[in-house]
Amino acid sequence: MSEDKKDTVIDGSNENSRESSREGTPERRRHRGIYLLPNLFTTGCLFAGFYAIVAAMGGRFESAAVAVFIAMILDGLDGRVARMTNTQSAFGAEYDSLADMVSFGLAPALVVYMWALSDLGKLGWLGAFIYTAATALRLARFNTQVGRADKRYFQGLASPAAAAVVAGMVWVGQDYQFEGLATSIFATLVTVCAGLLMVSNVRYRSFKDLDLKGKVPFVAILAVVLLFVLISLDPPQVLLAGFAVYAFSGPVGTLLSLRRRRAERRAQSSDQNE
Repeated sequence: MSEDKKDTVIDGSNENSRESSREGTPERRRHRGIYLLPNLFTTGCLFAGFYAIVAAMGGRFESAAVAVFIAMILDGLDGRVARMTNTQSAFGAEYDSLADMVSFGLAPALVVYMWALSDLGKLGWLGAFIYTAATALRLARFNTQVGRADKRYFQGLASPAAAAVVAGMVWVGQDYQFEGLATSIFATLVTVCAGLLMVSNVRYRSFKDLDLKGKVPFVAILAVVLLFVLISLDPPQVLLAGFAVYAFSGPVGTLLSLRRRRAERRAQSSDQNE
């Protein structure tokens, strides 16, 4: 889709263009192609998601969960790099959506299914399918709302964040060797809830309004260093806790905003009655 159209179209009614072509005067045309740099990051995201599936098939669930988080990092970089280098394209946007479907839709669902959901039989794979279908619906809705929605917020939980919740749960469960029916049921509930949050109307902060090019206080750099130190202490627990808090922040913020609006309406109605 990013391939540029030709500058001039030769048809039967344009005799001058035919003559110029016969005389050996080539028409100016744009070179077809794609931007390499941002699509390299997208390809890396796709590779990490595919590797997560292969690792889960081999029973290496910790490596599979780590691969999903690596895909998240690469997915965040491709868009940033495209904007910073002014190499956005329709091809890149479509390629990114397809890579997201594999890395954040299929990969987490298959990883959690092979880890715990398969013990529940039909109920387990139905839970994994709900998550996968929700990811596809979430990406389709996001693509149709590009340019019209408020960039400061996501409508529904973003697919990378939902994948982080599922993959983080698998990573922590694998570290602590959680097994049994209770683990399978809990994993199914988390997977289905993550899928439902993706297709919900709950708003989440996108953090796209953060200015990464401008100057920041020295304390901000110190906070980033402390964040890396905190994650290095226990990556699975810290990452799962962080993304779980983000997933809960949407419903909590929505409930608070609804209560605030109701309070404002009551105040307005009381003022009008007085």
